[in-house]
Amino acid sequence: MRALVGAGVTLPALVTFLVGENGSGKSTVVEAVAEAFGLDSYGGRGGSRYASPRARSALGERLRLEYTPRGLAMASGPRSGRRGFFLRAESAMRMMAEKQGWPGYWEERTDLMSHGEGFLTVFESMFRGPGLYVLDEPEAALSFTSSLRLVALLQELGRSGAQVVCATHSPILAATPDAAVLEVGEHGIRPTRWQDLALVDHWRRYLERPEAYLRHLT
Repeated sequence: MRALVGAGVTLPALVTFLVGENGSGKSTVVEAVAEAFGLDSYGGRGGSRYASPRARSALGERLRLEYTPRGLAMASGPRSGRRGFFLRAESAMRMMAEKQGWPGYWEERTDLMSHGEGFLTVFESMFRGPGLYVLDEPEAALSFTSSLRLVALLQELGRSGAQVVCATHSPILAATPDAAVLEVGEHGIRPTRWQDLALVDHWRRYLERPEAYLRHLT
C-alpha cells in the first residue's frame, strides 16, 4: 500500500469501487479509509465512539485524507457531526444484531431476517445524505436482485453528495453508473474501466462456457 502513504490515490468519482483478487489489499484500503475518517473498524455509523476490540491498522493510523471544503468541515468538527457508515462483511451480522434498535440506527429486528434482507434493511436505513460510506464486500449476503437494489442506493447516495468507497468482487456493483473503478493488485492501485476488469472477463467467459473452467477442477 505504498501508493497510499506515498503519492496518494485520487478518488475520481463520488462512488468508487476497489476490485482485486483475494489478498490484493482492497479490504485493507477501505478499512484504512474508514479509520482515517474516524469510523469504527468494527462497523457502524459515523459520529459514534470507536468501540472495536481491534487496534487501528498501521495504514489507518498513517493515512491522511484530503477533503472538499464540505468534507473538511465535517471531519474537523465534533465527532457527533460526522456522517457516514462502515460495513465490513466479516463482522456485519454481529454488529447488526448488537445495534438494532439503538438510537440513530434501525428499528427492525434484522436478527430475525435472512442475511440479505438484513443487509438491505441496514443499507436503506443508514445510507442517507452527505457523508462517507465505506463498504467491504457488501455483496456477500445479496442475491442478484438485491445487488441491483444496492446499486440503486449507491447511485442515489452519490447524487446526494455523499462519498462512497466500496471493495467488491461483484461485477454487478462495479457496474454502478458514473462510478469509478480502481483495480488493486501487484501493480498497485490503478484506474480502469469496468469492461476491462479481469473479474468481468472471467464471469463473462464462465457464464458462456462453465465447462471450460470446471474441467480443470475434476
